[in-house]
Amino acid sequence: MDHLGELKEFARLHARGQGIGDRQVAAVLPRITNDEPGHPASWARVWTGEADRLAVAGRPLDACRHYALARFPYHGDDVRRRAQDNCVRTFDDWRRRRGVERLVLDHPDGTVACWASGLDARRRRPLLVVMGGIVSVKEQWAPLLPRLARLGYAAVVTEMPGVGENTLRYHADSWRLLPFLMDRLAGRAAVTRTSVLGLSFSGHLALRAAAADPRIRSVHTVGAPVAGFFADPAWWPEVPGITVATLRRLTGAASDDELRSLLADFPLGPDVLGALDIPVGYVVSARDEIIPPTERRLLAAALPRVRFKEFDDVHGSPAHLGAMRKWLIASLLRARLTNRSAPRHAALSTSTGRPPAATGTAAAGLSVRTGTGASARTGAGATGPSVGAGAGVAGPSRTAAPGPYRTTAPGPSVATGTGPTIPAGPGAGGYADAVPRQPRPTPAE
Repeated sequence: MDHLGELKEFARLHARGQGIGDRQVAAVLPRITNDEPGHPASWARVWTGEADRLAVAGRPLDACRHYALARFPYHGDDVRRRAQDNCVRTFDDWRRRRGVERLVLDHPDGTVACWASGLDARRRRPLLVVMGGIVSVKEQWAPLLPRLARLGYAAVVTEMPGVGENTLRYHADSWRLLPFLMDRLAGRAAVTRTSVLGLSFSGHLALRAAAADPRIRSVHTVGAPVAGFFADPAWWPEVPGITVATLRRLTGAASDDELRSLLADFPLGPDVLGALDIPVGYVVSARDEIIPPTERRLLAAALPRVRFKEFDDVHGSPAHLGAMRKWLIASLLRARLTNRSAPRHAALSTSTGRPPAATGTAAAGLSVRTGTGASARTGAGATGPSVGAGAGVAGPSRTAAPGPYRTTAPGPSVATGTGPTIPAGPGAGGYADAVPRQPRPTPAE
């Protein structure tokens, strides 16, 4: 399959995962004839035009989803970069009255942006970190935040290194991003009871981080690479070209050979997997075109508390989105109930240069940058209107710096929530009821 054909095939899957109907996608794809930056019939221009139309119509979340497709698989040209900015900006418009806040954290190697709900310095809830894979931006998953907060979590959605607004480089030690987030959020969440919902490649980061940091009490993932993807030369020819190109972009590899050399440091070995005595939920796609079937067998043999859910689908199981989300939520809640009476012992190694059980209470006074959206200017080749930044978040700002969302707040805002109990109201009761009262005797479901 050629590059454009792969783009269209991936678009069908990712659009479905975002709730964009098959008919809508079928109406757009025939108008795309190439992927040449700036061409009127190019991938990014056509999807941007659709997104602009929805934004003007006052449908910011739908516009955000279409901008996410316009920047797919990564924002490597001017039109895609504008789509990336507009994706953030339109989600920001949507989230304002929904209890979702924006965090921009300064990392030693760059910038990490997040959307969050349920963070509260006075009533710290268990932390849930949600992270997409190498081609999915945080705005694809952030609409789940209000529901996750109602389930009793301090929920934070962010991106893998190099994806979306994350400016870090992707490498074998990228798992340290998760301990970094826990350190920075310690004043507003119960980080010693952290769960990670890491989709695809971020599931690999979550497993590695959990082996090193006992604050991570459970990991839940969909199609995560473990070892075979990175190390099996027989599998590499099966990997889609878009996946390879995206990995090269995120790692900075100049060639496929250099990429393979870099990925040789990524496999999780027996020492890492042997340290994972925590609940792990893993969704398997029976026809996964990216992740080899050996990963399931490896985890089944190495992890004492792993559960699997298999769908007859391709990578990410996009045709089973509803069932997959219900299973993941049930997996999260089951692990939370199980972990209440089972404290973790010391993990594989410290991750941040201090005892892994430390919660970093000094982070309660953490200064984060908050804001309302990038200024997404249209230029040559862009089809959309000029988009300006909206009103700032309440509270005085101290400094401003160039670029999107560069307002510095005097400290974190305190988000109010409903507490850590699981509600019985609409949208939540079904997930709570899906949790069995006793763990199932078999890891396969």
